[in-house]
Amino acid sequence: MNGNWLRVSPDQLEQARADLNWAYELAMTERDGDSERWAGTDKAWNALDFLLDRLGFEIPLVLGAESFVEFPDVEPDSEEMFDFLENLEDDWGYGPPSYLTPAQVATAASQLAALTEDDLIRGVDPQELKRADVYPGPWESPDELVWAAHYLPDVRNFFAAAARDGDAVICWLD
Repeated sequence: MNGNWLRVSPDQLEQARADLNWAYELAMTERDGDSERWAGTDKAWNALDFLLDRLGFEIPLVLGAESFVEFPDVEPDSEEMFDFLENLEDDWGYGPPSYLTPAQVATAASQLAALTEDDLIRGVDPQELKRADVYPGPWESPDELVWAAHYLPDVRNFFAAAARDGDAVICWLD
């Protein structure tokens, strides 16, 4: 399971909101072409989400804040929800994508600008991630925290570029 981001212009975001299949094709083209408009966090997505949340980070940059899909009003782990997710037309991996608006991207970039790898993991006990069942685990040593934190410079650069260009960001797991 890997975390992914795709920078899109506001016009492309509107097109994606109207046609997620089009957005999926764009995402795969950019990812397969190793475009600077795509970035990934490999398996560290959940650890980054946990560590940023632990610091009080306001924007859920790993999983996105806005949904492309209106979910039914049912229990998250219910058979109805599994049926709903199974019937989605697109193949984004682990559920439909979400996104961050250009304003949310700018806020995230601003917060990330001052954050260092040391800030991200300072005072963190690997057992916190283990107790929280953070993917991928097993979180037995501080070296595993360093591995998760080493993605931060690329994340910071990606969001700075997106904010500079006024882009939105599509977020998904595959």
